[in-house]
Parts: sequence; C-alpha cells; structure tokens
Amino acid sequence: MLKMTTALITVLCLTITGCTTEVKIKSSAPSDYVNPFIGASTSVGAAGVYHGLGKTFPGAATPYGMVQVNPNTITGGDNSPGYSYEHKTIEGFAFTQMSGVGWFGDLGNFLVMPTTGDLKIIAGKEDGSISGYRSLYDKKTETAKAGYYSVNLTDYNIEVEATAAPHSGMLRFTFPEHKQSRIQIDLARRVGGTSTYQYVKVVNDSTIQGWMKCTPDGGGWGDGEGNTDYTVFFYAQFSRPLNNYGFWSADIPDNWKRKLKDVISIPYLKRVSEAKIFREIKELEGKHLGFFTEFDTKKDEEVTLKVGISFVDMDGAEKNFKAEIADKNFDLVRNEAKGSWDKELGKINIAGGTDDQKTIFYTSLYHTMIDPRIYTDVDGRYTGGDNRIYSDSTFTKRTIFSGWDVFRSQFPLQTIINPQLVNDQLNSLITLAEQSGREYYERWEIMNAYSGCMIGNPALSVLADAYVKGICNYDIDKAYKYAVNTSKRYGNDALGYTASSLSISHTLEYAYADWCISRIANKMGNSDDEKLFRKKGQAYRNIFDKEKGWFRPRKADGSWEEWPKNALFKEWYGCIESNSYQQGWFVPHDVPGMVELMGGEDKVIANLTNLFEKTPEDFLWNDYYNHANEPVHHVPFLFNRLRHPWLTQKWTRHICDKAYANKVEGIVGNEDVGQMSAWYVLTASGIHPVCPGDTRMEITSPVFDKIEYRLDSKYFKGGKFTIIAHNNSPENIYIQKALLNGKEYRNCYIDFSTIADGATLELFMGSKPNKDWGI
Repeated sequence: MLKMTTALITVLCLTITGCTTEVKIKSSAPSDYVNPFIGASTSVGAAGVYHGLGKTFPGAATPYGMVQVNPNTITGGDNSPGYSYEHKTIEGFAFTQMSGVGWFGDLGNFLVMPTTGDLKIIAGKEDGSISGYRSLYDKKTETAKAGYYSVNLTDYNIEVEATAAPHSGMLRFTFPEHKQSRIQIDLARRVGGTSTYQYVKVVNDSTIQGWMKCTPDGGGWGDGEGNTDYTVFFYAQFSRPLNNYGFWSADIPDNWKRKLKDVISIPYLKRVSEAKIFREIKELEGKHLGFFTEFDTKKDEEVTLKVGISFVDMDGAEKNFKAEIADKNFDLVRNEAKGSWDKELGKINIAGGTDDQKTIFYTSLYHTMIDPRIYTDVDGRYTGGDNRIYSDSTFTKRTIFSGWDVFRSQFPLQTIINPQLVNDQLNSLITLAEQSGREYYERWEIMNAYSGCMIGNPALSVLADAYVKGICNYDIDKAYKYAVNTSKRYGNDALGYTASSLSISHTLEYAYADWCISRIANKMGNSDDEKLFRKKGQAYRNIFDKEKGWFRPRKADGSWEEWPKNALFKEWYGCIESNSYQQGWFVPHDVPGMVELMGGEDKVIANLTNLFEKTPEDFLWNDYYNHANEPVHHVPFLFNRLRHPWLTQKWTRHICDKAYANKVEGIVGNEDVGQMSAWYVLTASGIHPVCPGDTRMEITSPVFDKIEYRLDSKYFKGGKFTIIAHNNSPENIYIQKALLNGKEYRNCYIDFSTIADGATLELFMGSKPNKDWGI
C-alpha cells in the first residue's frame, strides 16, 4: 500500500477578501497519489458474494494504453485481471490485461516468467498440488505505482520490474549468480481460457516475433460466449543474445475441448507438461507453444525484455516497438510513463481532504483512464469489424466498451475532461456497426466482438449525452440511423414492454434508451421522431403494477409474473444482478412520472430514506442501496429532484466515506472498466448526473475544498471549471448557500454548458442542513 509522506501533503494558501477566496495550490505530482493496489482483489470471500471485489490490476500501464505489463497469480476461475492480492505466488507477467470485470475475463497474453534451474513448462498450482515454474514472492518488496511495478520472486531470487508505453512494454530482471538463468514465454496463455494457435520466429540474435490467435473455441470472454476472436502480434527484443534458445510445443488432440475448465484440468496440464522441446529450428507454429532463452548470469546482473504489441499484424508490432521503446532504457520509459499519467491526471486538480482521500481520488481517476483503450497502431491502422485492416486519421479506434456500466458516470466524466476520447469511442462504435454489416450498436464491445454481455442499449446514452453537449465529430446521420436500428432490434416495440425473465430491467433500460434517441432527434430538428421516441420512453409505465405499488415483470400475454414472497428483495426477479427495489428507481428521464406512479413525493422520499438507512455500513453487496453494482448509482441524486437536496449531500458524502478506501478492499464491487471510480471522481467533486442525455448535473457536497477541471480548448471555451467548498470538513457536509461566478445561486444543479464556459461554483458548507437552499 502507498503511504503519503509529509513531502506529499498539499499546501493551501488562503487569502480572503470579502466574498472572494483565492486558493493557491502547491502539490506533488498527481501520479504520486496513485495506489494501483486499491481494488486489486478478486476474492469472493472478502466480498461476500460471487462477484468478488474490485478486480483491478496493479501492473504497469499508460493512460488508455494498448499494453498493460502485469503480474499474474492465477489462470482459471472468474479472475479477469489475472491477479489477486491475497495470492502468494506469481506465474508470470502478461502484456495485455483487462481491468475490473467479471465473466471470466480475456487477454492476459504473452506471459513472461524469469526462472533458473531446470526448465518447467507449466506454471503449476499455487497450493503445490502440481509443481511448475510459478514462484512465491515477497509481499514486502511488492511495489506498484502509476506506470511501474516491481517484486522479488523468492523461489528464484529474481527481482522483476515492469513499465509500459502505449503500444509496448518492458521487463527488467535482476538475476542472481546462476549457470542456468532463463526467460520463458507461454504463448498459449490467455485469461479465461487459451490461445488456440500460435506462431513464433527467431528474427536475429536478440529478437523474436510472432502471433497468438484467440478464438471463442479457446474460451476467454464469457468462456467463449462473448465471441471474442482476435490475434495478438508481438515483436520482442532481449538484451542478452539468443545463443541458447528453444521452443516447446504440446500435442493437443483435435477433439479436445479447450474452454476455461478444460485448460486447467489435470489431463490438459499433464499433456502440456509433456510438450516436445525444439532447439535446432528458427520458427514454429502450433496449438500450444512456448519459447525460452537461457544464459548464465552474475550476481545482480540485469537483463531486459522489450516488447511491442499490435492487434493488426507483425509489421504493426515492430513499428510500435521501434516508435516507442527501441532506443530507450528502462528508466527512461518508466519516467515517460509517469509523465503521461501526470499529464492526464492533471486534468483535475484538488485541494483539501486527507492524504487517504487524495489517494482514493487520484487512484479512482487513474482507473477511469485504463479503458476504453487504444486499438490503433502508431501508423494509424486498426483491425475493423470485418477483420480487415483500416486506416483513419480522424479518430483513434478504441476497444473495451462496458456499456451497461460506463454510461452512468464514466462517460459523463469523460465529456468534461476528455471529449476527444468520447468522439473516439463513438466513431469506434459507428464504424464497427458499419464494417460488421450489423448496422446497430453493441452494448459490450471487446476487440470488435458483439459479445451480448449485459442488457439495454447503453451506446444510445453515450451518443445522446455527447451530442447534446456539442461533442459531435462523427457522422451524426449514420450514428442516428444505427441508434434507431438498435432500438428496433432491442427494445419495447412489440408489446410496449419487454416480456422476459428480466422484464423489469429490460423494459426500464430500453425506455430510457428510446428517450435518448428523442434527445438526438430534437437537436437534429426531427420533430416526428422526437415525439415518437419520447412516447416510447414512457414504456416504463406498462410494467408498473398499481396494486403492488411497484414495478413487476410481465408476461407476453399481458398477465403478471407471480409475485413471490419478499418480491422487492428477490435478486433476479425480473432484474439483472439486482432486485426490483434497486432496479425500480431507474426512470432517470422522467422522475416526475416515476414519482407519480409511486404515490407522490412524500412517499417516495420516505421509501428512498428507508433504502439508505437500511444499507450496511460496509456497503458490500446487499438488498438495499447496493453501491457494489451499477443500477443504483444515480439514486442518491434523486433527492435533488425531489426538493430534498440536503439528503443527496448527506448520503453522497457517506458513500464516499464508507464505500471507498485506500486499501486493497477499497472498492466494494467490480470496478467495471472505470464506472465505480468515475462515480467517486464526480461525486467527490460535488457534481454528478441523474440522467445522461440531459445536460443537467446535480450539485452535491464535495469531499475536497477546491476542485479544478481543466477543459479542452478544442471543444470548450472556458479554460477551467472550478468548485470551491468554503468551511468544508467531515462535519460540515451541508450546503448553506452558493455563488456562481460571484453571484448568488439557488439551484441544486448546474448545466453542462455552464461548466463548459468555465464557471466558478462556490459552496458554503455547514454542519446542519439548509432546507431552503436548492429546492
């Protein structure tokens, strides 16, 4: 865990004259506050639920980079980051990694391990039941920072250091004195399964290149159900000559299944352990390959491995390598990685708060900058949705769009700090829809796959939110066409609701997405479509059972599903990963209509208060306000819409304090590709939307005394948006009054256009609610 020293404490200089306050900030670099161990556990036991904890990784990465050089402690199970803090052994260091997700994960390719002594081909098991090349490691030596990771492998007495560039990465090994030191690479390794076919070639006395094909037959995302089909190309250079190298190739029968459970089974591991070794050849291809190079080392001798990665071709991997790291040493690449993080994290500056709060904030911001990651090579080429190679200088192709999660907070945050990324993501989704021939949007895209993961039409939310905010560097006519197609394919059209086992979730989310289309149509001047889709946005009413006073799953014949005992709290009753008490609040586009159905403001306020008051203090998975999952993330801000903004202030500060922490278990649920972290970044700043697609941002109680958002001058004219919280403290959590650009401001919300214009919002805090402000 990172511990801030006194040298890192932010110094505040306050000069007060009348009603204006000048706050001068002298602070350390933002990356110094990043603790990549926050959330880095997949432990089901610690979470108390099958989803596990944050599932982030501690390895080296750059902002939105293609490459992540990360320690892997486990293959198999629901362990997408390949690492979990409580594990005691490491089986290698991968050059690609997913962050914060379930569904078994994917990537984790090009697994490198330094070893000594006799060659072992399989990693083995942590419990020792199967021996292999994995090693115990010294927790006291494990260090993780933005762009850097290091650890001591105690079985081999080898120190490993990792750093990264956007399309490439480096490992530096410090070996002991040994006659048989080694670097070995498992080319078949893949989180969630295996690569199904590989190729490797020795190019010269220091370099290898090749590829690893990953198909659904080899598991991966959703154990194959996620349809990922990609090839990772590599160009790798060793600092020690390849004077004594070899390959291994396991004979995997054609009729053997190769999904997640298959490749970690005893028969499969035994077959791999019996792989044939080849030493007198220059290249090899097969179903389960590895490569190794051996050399003698002196005590504390350093050996480096530089690797370029591409998802286009081997030429792309080589170009990426040569453009980024070919002529650089490890320390230079590490410093450049840190500099890239400081630049991106510096888009938000904060003052006030404790060291732990600063660490939580900047680590959260760091986690929002892992995805959507670059999928384009340095020469502008990328693999498209039809598996052909494209080149486009107008945007950067990106991948890993966890739509159902990230439309809520992650992309609203990016519209403020990184509008170009939002344009990139939308262009990536639009071109994928076109190139694939599908002409509709995927809800959970990964390496061009229409994975079908989760529900709803979240791309429509991201599109609408961007478009109404003026972020529109894409073909809007084509974008709109695909949005309408998406609604027709996945929506409530047939019955006016969706009859399914997830009827509540489907109907509510499709209704919201249709409202999003109406917002786009409005700005495009298409009044007929605006009316049509606004009406379709009312479909939520068709699954509200007035007798029960709540939303209820409905059958195709119009009858209701049976109402079970304790129906509101029954997980999966008409809802995905939630119960109806949680999912039922998802009518963000028509809160007044929802309130009317539910019996009026007083009843709804009492019900919401009950939701929060019965939530456990640890905020782990529960039946009430379940912050560990996304359906409720807008709910604390509903009090603003109900003219009780002091309750939004109370509960958001409570969630920031209790659901996030500067420790491994510091994220109470899956981090979900930036969503959990983006919620904190926005909320701790004092703003958050209820309804993406609406330019209204709710105002709440900031954790920090001052927050400055640096705005992109290519998109916004304001320069910076500033929030100042006077007299802020853990006790003074309630807004007493507000000034906007020096003038009294009585609204509990602010429009995005005001943010984009570079406003200063001053909040004056106190220990008791001011029930006259913001109502």
